[in-house]
Amino acid sequence: MAKIMIQGTASSVGKSILVTALCRIFKQDGFTVCPFKSQNMSLNSYITLDGKEMGRAQVLQAYAAGLEPEAFMNPILLKPSSDKKCQIIVNGKVFGNSTAMEYHNMKIEFRDMLKIQFEEIEKKFEIIVMEGAGSPAEINLRDRDIVNMGMAELVDAPVILAGDIDKGGVFASLAGTMLLLNEEEKKRVKATIINKFRGDIEILKPGLTMLEDIIHIPCAGVVPYFRLDLEDEDGTVEFNKKITAPIDIAVIWLPHISNFTDVDALKAEEDVSVRFVKTKEELGNPDLLIIPGTKNTIEDLITLKALGLAEAIIKYSVDGNILGICGGYQMLGNTLNDPEGVETNLEKIDGMKLLDIDTVFQGEKITTRVKARSINMGSINADNSEKDNLESSNNNIEVYGYEIHMGICKYGHNARPLFEIYHKNLEHPSVEGEEACDYDGSINETGNVMGTYIHGILDGVQFREYIVNSLRIKKDMEPKKSKVYENLREKEIDKLADIVRESVDIDSIYKIMGIEKKG
Repeated sequence: MAKIMIQGTASSVGKSILVTALCRIFKQDGFTVCPFKSQNMSLNSYITLDGKEMGRAQVLQAYAAGLEPEAFMNPILLKPSSDKKCQIIVNGKVFGNSTAMEYHNMKIEFRDMLKIQFEEIEKKFEIIVMEGAGSPAEINLRDRDIVNMGMAELVDAPVILAGDIDKGGVFASLAGTMLLLNEEEKKRVKATIINKFRGDIEILKPGLTMLEDIIHIPCAGVVPYFRLDLEDEDGTVEFNKKITAPIDIAVIWLPHISNFTDVDALKAEEDVSVRFVKTKEELGNPDLLIIPGTKNTIEDLITLKALGLAEAIIKYSVDGNILGICGGYQMLGNTLNDPEGVETNLEKIDGMKLLDIDTVFQGEKITTRVKARSINMGSINADNSEKDNLESSNNNIEVYGYEIHMGICKYGHNARPLFEIYHKNLEHPSVEGEEACDYDGSINETGNVMGTYIHGILDGVQFREYIVNSLRIKKDMEPKKSKVYENLREKEIDKLADIVRESVDIDSIYKIMGIEKKG
């Protein structure tokens, strides 16, 4: 069994995307390959087929490897709820909440578990592509490290060190990182990769030679700067603020925003522009407003009220179209109640009162995959003629996705559920799907404000096509068939693999891993 670990000089240097590329390259070369990140800090999470939670970066890497995502690919997930506190997810389930210092003190307890789990993965795959976090040069964390050099040492993995040249100072960051490693750690680093390069490679080459003379480690390649329609990690996402296409979809940027990947599937719609909004001045009059998920619904709602955004959203709702997802859905209701102090010490706060629901937070997190169908969906904010055009497409729309939330919505007298859930925890070799009869989400009487707990709801063609075609018709544009997002994602992963294969010496990576390329 072979393994390779991508570490970086800092966060957001492209570790996740390089691991994704290598997973696809090794798969293309005929190997069974698995991604692995022992500890991920992210508010973008995903629910596996057996109801476990993991970071979305490893989900994309699993797809690149041709695998169904499973929690063992990301055994520890940290979900920040404030600057100093986070929720700890271990092997897909909530382990507890802690401060940064409390977690730092408990990390050593996870070492044996990580080693045992990694050894089990080694038995199943020919190659494991590991990912570090942040930087291995964080010397204050060295004694309890379980994600960078500490993890590499635990399983005896060779390391490739990646640096981001787009930020500037890449030679200093690579040399400085090596300077701060101890001698054993330095020996573990077998090559460097320079990422996000723009310009003439010939101008860069003298610097590569000088860097090799300084750190005595070869450069395995220079990856060009590129843009692909693939998911972004929390630290690397570029929150677009411009309208770049005829259909303007605005997404409220929340301080604790989570699962903003829910809007990624909109990239498959060529005439749709997605922009992120932080102030009431930026809101304008979009064709659709999306309020996404958040790790702290109550605090983020307080922020929206303080910024005047909540009031602006309420005014916009008279003629505009709104979709709330998870925490965004909860904000659209009458009240948010937290009697157990799950999120804050505030027991109750008024919502925007655009949907007749009340949310009660509870200690147990709901994590499940679901299938559902629409039951009360009307043509969003359309006149009678427009409703006729969409009448045949708005009944029994099939949706799928996953739920991650600690709140339960209670329906008021005027509430209308949006979906009927008929299946939970989809097919899995060891977990039988459960037939379900439950309701999800809500829609107002005029059909222009709706909310749901289902993450990934726009990934499916039917719901996305319905929503976007409703907007097209309202703007006197022709309806279109939507593309399958999963197909787009596969093509983009292949493009990524081609870019990295052309710019990195893959043969040298095989040598570092100690195996021969097949064929």
